[in-house]
Amino acid sequence: MLNETEPATNPLPNDPYHSWGNDAPKGGRAVLQRILKEGTKVPLFLGQTLVNSLRDVGYNNTTSAVCEHVDNSLQWGATEVRIYFHETKDKAGKSIDVMVIDNGSGMAPHVLQVATSFGGSMVYENRSSIGRYGVGMKAAALSMSPVMELYSWQEPRAFYRMVLDVQDISNNRSNLIELPEPEMMAELPATIERVLAKPMIYPKNPADTQELFASSEDDIYERLGSHGTILLMPDCDRLTYKSAKGLVDHAVREMARVYRRYIEKGVKIYVNNRRLEAIDPTFWMLSARHAKVEDLEEKRSRLVQTWSRIEVPVSEGSSKTAPVAVRLYRLPIEEWKNLSKKSLKSDMGVFDNHQVSFMRADREVAAGPNSQLKLPAHGDTFWIRLQIDFPAELDEAFGVSMNKQGVRPKDYVYQVIKAAIQDEIQSVRQSIQKSRAQKDAEQGGSPASEAERRANAADPLQGRQLPTPAPETEEERQALESNLRGLAVALKRDGESDEDAFTRVTGSTYLTQFKHDEYWPFYHADFQYGKVILTINTAHPFYSKLYQPLVKLASAIGIEGEDEETTGDAEANEVVIALQLLLLSLARTQGQLTSGPDSEDRRDLFDKLRRDWSENLRVQLQTN
Repeated sequence: MLNETEPATNPLPNDPYHSWGNDAPKGGRAVLQRILKEGTKVPLFLGQTLVNSLRDVGYNNTTSAVCEHVDNSLQWGATEVRIYFHETKDKAGKSIDVMVIDNGSGMAPHVLQVATSFGGSMVYENRSSIGRYGVGMKAAALSMSPVMELYSWQEPRAFYRMVLDVQDISNNRSNLIELPEPEMMAELPATIERVLAKPMIYPKNPADTQELFASSEDDIYERLGSHGTILLMPDCDRLTYKSAKGLVDHAVREMARVYRRYIEKGVKIYVNNRRLEAIDPTFWMLSARHAKVEDLEEKRSRLVQTWSRIEVPVSEGSSKTAPVAVRLYRLPIEEWKNLSKKSLKSDMGVFDNHQVSFMRADREVAAGPNSQLKLPAHGDTFWIRLQIDFPAELDEAFGVSMNKQGVRPKDYVYQVIKAAIQDEIQSVRQSIQKSRAQKDAEQGGSPASEAERRANAADPLQGRQLPTPAPETEEERQALESNLRGLAVALKRDGESDEDAFTRVTGSTYLTQFKHDEYWPFYHADFQYGKVILTINTAHPFYSKLYQPLVKLASAIGIEGEDEETTGDAEANEVVIALQLLLLSLARTQGQLTSGPDSEDRRDLFDKLRRDWSENLRVQLQTN
C-alpha cells in the first residue's frame, strides 16, 4: 500500500491507494479496469498476469527447466531426445535459442492445442508416469524465453504449430483468452533446419565430438520420420549461464545422472549433438561413465543391503501405505584409495556430494547429502551411497513439487525409513572411518612418520635411555629376529611386503599404528623388544575431532571434500607432529616406568589412568 502522500502510478478506479507497475501487462490492466468500472464477470484466472507470473515459477537452473521437456518426451515413448543450446552472434550481440526434439508419438492437432493450455494434460493426476499436472512444459519454457513454439506431427511433413507469446498475451484485452487453432506446415522454419543440420559452436572440434541429427538440410525430413515433437524457446532472456559452453556442460553433467536408468535401457539423449553417458552416483551400473576410467580394476560399488519394501503411509497417521525401496552401497575405498585425485574427483565424481539419491518413476528428483538420514557432507559419507525409490503415490509424503525440483520428505517419512536402515548406515560409516584412518596412517610422508623420525633422532639426547635387547647367543638373536618379524607383520602397512615392514620396524625405535575399536581408549602405549609402540584409536572422538582434522589441514585436504592438489599447511603440519611427539613421549615414559622392578603394578596404574582419561575426554568431546 502506498503512503497517502505519494501519488499512485496509473491508479485504478475507486482504489486510489493501489497501482500497477509501469511494466505490468497492458491488456490485464484494461481487463481489471473494465471489471472494476463496469462490474463485468470476473474470470477465475486473469490470463495476462498469470502467464507473466509463471515466468517466475522458480526453476533452480536452466537444466532443471529443460528436464521438464525431456520428461514429456520420455513419457510419450521417445527413444531419442536431443537438446540444443544454439548460440549465435551478430552486430546486435549474442543470443541463445533452446530447443528440444524427440521421436515420441507426437500429438494430433486438438491434443496439441490442449497441451498448450495451462492445466491441459492427457495424464492429469495419473501417478503411473512422470508428469501429472499439465503445467510444467509451459512454465519451464516461459522461465527461459518469452516465447514458446511447439511443433508436433503424426505423419511425415504434417507439422502442426502452436505458439505462446507472453507479449501478445499481455496485450490481449479480452476477459477470456482463447488459444487459436494449430497452424499446419509442410516445412519447418529455416532456424530449426539449421540447428538440426549444422554443428553447434560448442562442443568444439565438432567432427570428433558432435553427432549431427542430419548430415544436411536435405536429409532432415526423412530423419524426422512420421512422428515427433519439437519445442523451441527462441532468444532466451533468462538462462543460468550466458554462454552455450556453460549451459551444455551443466546439462550434460546433470542429465546424465537424472536420466541414468533411461540411458541404461537404451534411450539416446544428446546435448548439442553429444550423446550422454550415464553417470551413476551409486557406482553400481557397469555401463556408467565411471566404469570406463582407465586402469580401474574394481569397477563397481558394493551393495551392502536392499530393503525392497519399506511401507510408508501416504499421509501421517494414514493406514494406507505405499512401498519404498532402499539400496545401501559402500564404495570400494580400499581398492580406490590409491587412485589419483583427478580420477576420483573429475573422472569419477566421488566427491560430488551425491550421498542420497531419490528416484521417482525411474527419474532422479534429488541428490545430495542428507543429515536426517545420517549422511551429511563429510569425508566418510563420500564413500557411502543411498538410493531411495518411491512411487508417485507418495509425492505428498516426500514433498515433491509440481516442477519436480527436489524433495522435502515429511518427518514421519524419515522416521519410518531411519527405523529400517540406520543400524546398517552406522555400521558402514564405522567401516569407512576405519579404512580412511588406515589410509592416513599408511601415507609414508604423513606427520606420524615424520614424528617417528624426529623421535628417533632425539633419542640419543634423552637423559635416560630405554632398555634395549642385547642378545648374547645365536639362539637369542634368532629369537629376537623372530619376535621382530612377528611384530612387523602385525604393524605392516598397506603396500608393504613382509620384508619391507621388517626393515622399517628394525630401523626405528618408535612405531605408530592406528586401530578402530569402539571400546578402546583413545591411545595405547606398549614397549616390546626395545620398541615404543603407540596405537591411536580412530573410533574415539579424539581422533575424529582433533587428530584427523589437524592431519587434513596439514595436507590441505578438506574434510568436506578431498579434492585439493596443494602443498599443505606447513604450520598445521608442525602442530600435528608436535601432537604426535607428545603422545610418543608419553609412550616412551610409560616404557621407562614399566620395565623395572614393580613394573606390573605400574602397568596396572597406567592402564587405569589411560582408561579413565580416555572416558573423561570422550564425554567432554561429545558434549555440545
